[in-house]
Amino acid sequence: MTLSEAETAVREEHIFGTKIALLDVTAAAAAIMARPVAVPFAYIVTPNAQHLVQLDRGDADFRAAYDGAWLRLCDSQIVRLVARLFFARNLPLCAGSDLTAALFADHIRPDDSICVIGGDAELERRLREKYGLRNLARHAPPMGFMADPEAVRACIDFIETHPSRFVFLAVGSPRSELLACRVRARGRATGTGLCIGSSLHFITGLVPRAPLWMRRLALEWLFRLLRAPRSHARRVFVDSLPFLYIALRQRLMPGRRSGLRPEER
Repeated sequence: MTLSEAETAVREEHIFGTKIALLDVTAAAAAIMARPVAVPFAYIVTPNAQHLVQLDRGDADFRAAYDGAWLRLCDSQIVRLVARLFFARNLPLCAGSDLTAALFADHIRPDDSICVIGGDAELERRLREKYGLRNLARHAPPMGFMADPEAVRACIDFIETHPSRFVFLAVGSPRSELLACRVRARGRATGTGLCIGSSLHFITGLVPRAPLWMRRLALEWLFRLLRAPRSHARRVFVDSLPFLYIALRQRLMPGRRSGLRPEER
């Protein structure tokens, strides 16, 4: 089996307007590690309620970023619960934070080449210290960089001039997904890109994560809301809550505004 065949062999569900790979953390990590070093750049996105709302609203650039991804992994217990209750679909959970933790704990070795886009010097120091990383390159773009073509180009140039097996895009959504899409489109980078939000901050202890019992009960959103109500309220009540309406609409009117092309339904 060729690399391209291996990358397209993953089983997927068409649900909530996108395709979601049927991989849990262990299987996703294995798929990533099966990619040889220095292969052409491919990237992973992690659908959650906020992402699915943005896709449903017709964001063309975000849709292109999702369509261009190698894997779309279910990041949300809420999405899993709704898929089970409304559609009797069993989506494996593969949260970006869990996948990042598994890669660093079980797969990444000190000599592996790693590129990080985002974060600060303290994040880099902690990653090097905790995991003994010897080939870590980090680039921190300025605030609002996606609106600045030169800043975007600088990010892409940095990734291309620091060939890495793992490229962690830690600049938030949708910036990470849009940047990954542009890196892939230029066709010069290598490795696997992971759009992973705050995952590196979790594994280094810079930001506390919800306790395991809250994550298992689909309450991680509540933990974040309680910790930072001002910054997180919009994400919960404006950017994510409409997902329930999307799911209900698709349950009552299958096929309507599914986000998939007719031949993919």
